[in-house]
Amino acid sequence: MEAAFAAPADVVSWLVAVQAQDYLGSLWAVGLRMQEASEASVEQAIAERRIVRTWPMRGTLHLVGAADVRWLQRLLAPRVLAANAARIKRDYGLDESVFKRCRKVVEKTLRDGEPITRNALYQVLDAANIATANQRGIHITGQLAHERLICGGPREGRQPTFVLLDAWLPPTPVKSRDEALAELALRYIRSRGPATAQDFAWWSGLTVKDAQAAFASVHALVRQETIDGKVFWLAPEAELARKPRKSVHLLPPFDEYLVGYKDRSAAVDPAFNRQVIGINGLVGASIVIDGRIVGTWKRSLGPDRVDLAWTLFRDLTKTERSAVDVVVRRYGRFLGRTAKIAEGPR
Repeated sequence: MEAAFAAPADVVSWLVAVQAQDYLGSLWAVGLRMQEASEASVEQAIAERRIVRTWPMRGTLHLVGAADVRWLQRLLAPRVLAANAARIKRDYGLDESVFKRCRKVVEKTLRDGEPITRNALYQVLDAANIATANQRGIHITGQLAHERLICGGPREGRQPTFVLLDAWLPPTPVKSRDEALAELALRYIRSRGPATAQDFAWWSGLTVKDAQAAFASVHALVRQETIDGKVFWLAPEAELARKPRKSVHLLPPFDEYLVGYKDRSAAVDPAFNRQVIGINGLVGASIVIDGRIVGTWKRSLGPDRVDLAWTLFRDLTKTERSAVDVVVRRYGRFLGRTAKIAEGPR
């Protein structure tokens, strides 16, 4: 997790997808992997249509490179839609007849290519006698995004917006399913290896069978290492470190360092797993030292400063504390604010 990239789109392309249900956290997930970044520069990449916020996998919002949106959704969205169909029909009354009406209304509303806020889109749907209350709206927009009709546009104030996907992004080549599986597997291994096929299946939402077949299809381009009976895949040039590299990172909620794997034991001590990853699947913001989570943090944002309250799982050395101060100041620069740590409980 080195700060090696010059542009937001380079980060997102390398990672393929960056979980983004926590929007502000996802901006920092991109920024912390860049040589120099600001929150505004990551949002500018969204406004410039270089990266897109949409639902490509696991039924969860992600940032995705503009060139990757369509083939990822063609590969991964059908399984999500099939798994959700009965539930959203039962719980929200959303069936194909309703979605047919939604598509017609949304296409007409967004046909000029201009972004419209989520609330404004809900009002249009409500006016067409398609109720959006009680979470129906988010399920409607999620469905239409999975179908590649719409995607997220740039924020308007604090409001997310939607645009027609085909009006927002230029056409991209269509990949066969085998081509898409191979590309996804190769890019996952290069960006997140060493990892197992089970990690890949979890992250992508593919079946384990498909994940294993995808890994096998690129076996000549990567390498394998067996540790404690588990087969790990990694890029040929990657080093399988026996000792973690000296580093300190301030991770946002749902960072790919954790959500990119099914097995997080290499990063999280089982004794603190529940404090980092809640029973509802929420992944907290965390402090990483030498590859291991040593605490969690929350922020309080003011006009010109941001205060971070941390909860540590162990005492820090003076050297570690100094290193954390450095990354906290970097986070402040990213936000254009002064950042300080307000001590929290052990």
